[in-house]
Amino acid sequence: MKLPALQQGILLRRYKRFLADIETQGGDTITVHCPNTGAMTGCAEPGSVAYYSTSDNPKRKYPSTLELVETANGLVSVNTGRANSLVAEALANQEIAPLRHFDQIKAEQNIPGGGGRFDFLLGNEQGQSAFVEVKSVTLYSSNGLGEFPDAVSERALKHLLALERMLSLGHRGVLIFCAQHCGIERVTAAAAIDAEYAQGLAEVMGSGVEVYAVGCVTDTREMRINRQLSFAP
Repeated sequence: MKLPALQQGILLRRYKRFLADIETQGGDTITVHCPNTGAMTGCAEPGSVAYYSTSDNPKRKYPSTLELVETANGLVSVNTGRANSLVAEALANQEIAPLRHFDQIKAEQNIPGGGGRFDFLLGNEQGQSAFVEVKSVTLYSSNGLGEFPDAVSERALKHLLALERMLSLGHRGVLIFCAQHCGIERVTAAAAIDAEYAQGLAEVMGSGVEVYAVGCVTDTREMRINRQLSFAP
């Protein structure tokens, strides 16, 4: 996946969830949009090297968007919206081994019975189907371990229960953790942050919901999924 043209600066602060101040290479301070609703623990340290894109849309209040942040443990894409694009590309290229036999990919599909949308519905000519939910992982714990979520998430828990419901309807329910932190090599549930989510994840896995984790690589020009990571709840 090609990234938009990026400019380098220094992250001064992230605040009000969706805003960040960056010192440009020219010495100016600009306010940029921060496309991340989480805590961004370890990914928003003042003084970090950061990369931002700039839109030419005149209607935007903040033309620039925070995209990448350098940390001591690796480069991180903090634009959580890119996780779906990364997974979509990997699915289309049949790079996620357990899902290679699906050649029909539909994005943003309504959850049967209501309750929002899943990120993808997969299908094939054999009539098999799988609903897929993608979660972006940026929280680095230690020794290559990534954790999700980085803040209590009722929405993420609802998605777990919805995936479990799909099993009774004859579909596969699949959760993919997309680690956009390049230093992450394995993923687990952040029980210390959201114990209810961690418990719910273990329970739905016991019911048959499939959980996979994938890792990414980027050179600030392109980003792609390049490996499957180990996962343990």
